[in-house]
Amino acid sequence: MGGTSKGEGRTGMLNGFAAYGMWGLVPLFWPLLKPAGAVEILAHRMVWSLVFVAAALVVVRRWAWAGELLRQPRRLGLVAIAAAVITVNWGVYIWAVNSGHVVEASLGYFINPLVTIAMGVLILKERLRPVQWAAVGVAVAAVLILTVAYGRPPWISLILAFSFATYGLVKKKVNLGGVESLAAETAIQFLPALGYLVWLSADGGSTFTGEGAGHAVLLASTGIVTALPLVCFGAAAIRVPLSTLGLLQYLAPVFQFLLGILYFHEAMPAERWAGFALVWLALTLLTWDALRTARRARARIAGSAARARDITAPTPKREPTAVATSDAVDAQA
Repeated sequence: MGGTSKGEGRTGMLNGFAAYGMWGLVPLFWPLLKPAGAVEILAHRMVWSLVFVAAALVVVRRWAWAGELLRQPRRLGLVAIAAAVITVNWGVYIWAVNSGHVVEASLGYFINPLVTIAMGVLILKERLRPVQWAAVGVAVAAVLILTVAYGRPPWISLILAFSFATYGLVKKKVNLGGVESLAAETAIQFLPALGYLVWLSADGGSTFTGEGAGHAVLLASTGIVTALPLVCFGAAAIRVPLSTLGLLQYLAPVFQFLLGILYFHEAMPAERWAGFALVWLALTLLTWDALRTARRARARIAGSAARARDITAPTPKREPTAVATSDAVDAQA
């Protein structure tokens, strides 16, 4: 049993590294799709993602959720909202990478956990612990410094962070698996995306057929690039503790940040370093607080379980002592 558990944990970790590694390295992929513009790439991503995910669902024969979803208009409406929000996220990210803003895009995913916390306070009326308040405050200071550094608010980062945080909030309410959720969302995106591609082709602006077979294959592979990390993430999520997944999520923006500096050679003046340093400080505080809280929760659960075992355990029978035996003999005499 222990070997099986260790094997499952190892498989989960490998899938987690694969998922966040692919998300972290995806800035290398989008420039390969030029001369296609961001909107054309986005439309192909929507169309081919549905094709790939639908094929996967056919293979595993997992369709029962679709009928249930169609009978629940509220959940279907939430899926439509999720599809709209992730469309914004995907489109802005593709444009940012292909326009030379990889570092600023990475910042969006660094501050995403902090935006999620802020939304929890504003929308779900959650109460923050003091360390979480400190982390949010440091993050606000970082955004102000980066606004000065860029000469404008870091709109790309903020749009990516808020759109992805909103997407996560909506998906939590929909409560669908990762692959099923992607299938539902891309099914909503499919017709508008396909219509745009048909119009673009009729207008002579499509690059799908005009740039050779290799370009067409790359555009079609956007479906695999979208769905494969999600499949790996799903495999990790059921095998790895949430606290570990919370740490792994920082791999993607770290890889993106390093690519922006070392591969794409984007500028990083001192004031941007200062802003990023504050963001990393905020994430350090947040991570430390989350790990501490999780450790305390595990200790409480273990203590409660131990007390429950003590209460339910039968009281052992007392064996007669040598003195008691001697007294009994004396009484008989």
